[in-house]
Amino acid sequence: MGRHPYISRLGGPSREDIDIAEAIIEKTGLCKLKDKYITELSGGEKQRVVFARALVQDTPVLILDEATSNMDIQYTLNFLRAVSEAVSQAGRTVISALHDLNLAATFSNKMVFIKSGRIVSDGNTQEVLTEESIKAVFNVESRVYFDQYSGSCQVSYT
Repeated sequence: MGRHPYISRLGGPSREDIDIAEAIIEKTGLCKLKDKYITELSGGEKQRVVFARALVQDTPVLILDEATSNMDIQYTLNFLRAVSEAVSQAGRTVISALHDLNLAATFSNKMVFIKSGRIVSDGNTQEVLTEESIKAVFNVESRVYFDQYSGSCQVSYT
């Protein structure tokens, strides 16, 4: 379905469309689901399919609003890695709303903190993700540190 914008009104998918879809199915671990009806899928599985459909569209800009909210962590990481790869390899832009600050810090170059509909802080992730900004936006004490394993800033809460 994600390839519909590229298919003529009375035409079918091209070999390229099928190859792109199959590559995303493989990359996102959806092979076991590809022959199932949508009514047979769990909420998390449906979310993974919708996310994959967005990736298959192969657009220069991808907007994600809590796109991984119903997914298990392994699928969340898998999809965010696929998006990150699309950004680095194809020069795409991704705008994503993520409430998990550690995931956002791991996969984002830039962050925007919004409170009550107003931008409180925006810029490079390392500049925005500070203990002061977390306190101002979320009203929680935290510790921000660089994590070698993830290669990014991470947040611990008290």
